[in-house]
Amino acid sequence: MRLARFDGGRIGIVLDQEIADITGIAGVDPAEWPATGVLRLIRDFDAKRAEIEAALESAPRKPLAAVRLETPVPWPNKVIAYPVNYHAHGKEMQAQYRATNQGFFLKPCSSLSGPADPVVLPNVPGREVHHESELAIIIGKQVRGLKREDWREAVFGYACLLDMVVRGREERVFRKAYDSFCPVGPWIVTADEIEHPDQLGMKLWVGDELRQSANTRDLVLDIPGMVEMASAVMTLYPGDIIATGTPEGVGPVVAGDRIRIAIDQIGEMSVDVVQGELGMSEPFAQPYVPPIVKQN
Repeated sequence: MRLARFDGGRIGIVLDQEIADITGIAGVDPAEWPATGVLRLIRDFDAKRAEIEAALESAPRKPLAAVRLETPVPWPNKVIAYPVNYHAHGKEMQAQYRATNQGFFLKPCSSLSGPADPVVLPNVPGREVHHESELAIIIGKQVRGLKREDWREAVFGYACLLDMVVRGREERVFRKAYDSFCPVGPWIVTADEIEHPDQLGMKLWVGDELRQSANTRDLVLDIPGMVEMASAVMTLYPGDIIATGTPEGVGPVVAGDRIRIAIDQIGEMSVDVVQGELGMSEPFAQPYVPPIVKQN
């Protein structure tokens, strides 16, 4: 199934070029704050699935093009991100470490945005903001200390994710924490639809320029390893998001650009890039020296 949020927190199942509204069956109140109903739906999805499938025939539908898609999980407990998880990306960024020996970092949930939201560039003159295309793993159950051979128990589904970053030497989370710096969407494809998530092609374009092209088979720390590592440290909860790392080809975006990410069997989303007014703080007042020189 392709599970989506749309039009102010409603819940739908995407069917070809339509979306079936299952908000009532899902037990989600679109007006609730914080918007955590989808976390309960993910937790209880297996129990509700037969009811949802039976209701699809009569559920109200709208053309997919007529709705505003939103980020699927706006209030997860955490967003877990693995840095330098493709060897070619490590080489281009002159990084001597990999996710296997560096571990992960956390992005704030306030950085999440959806497929209809723009990436808002912070007002940090002299700094570049780069795109990073990634596969998102959505956790489906509460687990701790899960072994790699049992990783599928924890996974609810997959989505496209962009991990935006201000390039620099400051703390990684600081440079990746801006609002709109973690677009996720356009929906969640449930795990049963994707037999081999370790064999997914992924591409990213800025305008008509293809910037990134890779396959998840090239991950340094694989998906079972990411789930095992994260759950060794902390409890994973339904709706938690794992960003699996970006391949080579990262690069700058500027206001007026349009970023498109596409992942096999999941779908694609395109987001506009606009210039914001906020974002300057003391660390960015210093010149960025030395610059990162990407290696071929």
